[in-house]
Amino acid sequence: MRTTQFAASIAVLGALALPVISAPSAMATPSSAPASAPATRPCDRLGPWVIGAKAVTIRSKATSKSTARGVLYRGHKVTVHKTHGNWRYITDKTTGVKGWVSGTYVYREVYMCLD
Repeated sequence: MRTTQFAASIAVLGALALPVISAPSAMATPSSAPASAPATRPCDRLGPWVIGAKAVTIRSKATSKSTARGVLYRGHKVTVHKTHGNWRYITDKTTGVKGWVSGTYVYREVYMCLD
């Protein structure tokens, strides 16, 4: 019984792997593509810095015990000026408030090319 299941599993995996093995020939560059594509595409650029947590406190120093200067919410865009350990010195693009936020909650949006 186990030998039959093993043989069936190998047959299925082989059938699934067949399209992958022949894929490079199907993915060749079309002849109409330009010889030298531009090095940078609009989707290759870095996105804006965004808050990824429900709420993040802007601090006066790069420590969780320092004075709070404001709050940022998920999806809010900020400008990051410098990094100190896992802290980012930011400017809130809406209010202009400057301060430190934990780098755990700040990330860059990612652009993706689908071509």
